[in-house]
Amino acid sequence: MLAYVFWHVPASSVAAADYEARLGAFHDGLRTQPPAGLGPTAAVALPAIPWLDGAPGYEDWYLVDDFAALGTLNAAAVSGARKPPHDAAAAGTGSMVAGIMGHVAGALLPARAGWAAWLSKPRGVAYDDFHAELAGLTDGDASAWQRQMTLGPASEYCLLADAARALPWTPDRAWELRAVVAPSG
Repeated sequence: MLAYVFWHVPASSVAAADYEARLGAFHDGLRTQPPAGLGPTAAVALPAIPWLDGAPGYEDWYLVDDFAALGTLNAAAVSGARKPPHDAAAAGTGSMVAGIMGHVAGALLPARAGWAAWLSKPRGVAYDDFHAELAGLTDGDASAWQRQMTLGPASEYCLLADAARALPWTPDRAWELRAVVAPSG
């Protein structure tokens, strides 16, 4: 399972409530007529996006079966009945950046993502060992993800959970999240 993770900041001329309504309409459009290979989607608000100059904004998660499904999503998001809500959301967007993550452990998406930690694998720790440690932190409703092919500006790993968790490592960044579009699927 892969996740297309999209960070975005609304244009200064667009009110947050309007932008969130546009974002919700776009997710609804995808969910009503899902393209082949699309899994759950979700959107959260965060207080500052480090890779967008620290601006407050949003983080969308679009889960897909594989890289082929990512291509299908790319085409489907801007066609048919999904095109108008996509275009409305895109028209309200200021800056944006995205990445691709691969599922490592835990739930696909927490039912109530309230916290995210972005971290790097400690030097000298084998990937299998690090993944096992991450899996141990995903009890309940948390999930762990790894950046794929260095696609995206974020740290190599993300742990999503309902609330902050004690970690055996210092995260590169961690922040509280507010659900805007609850996970589907």
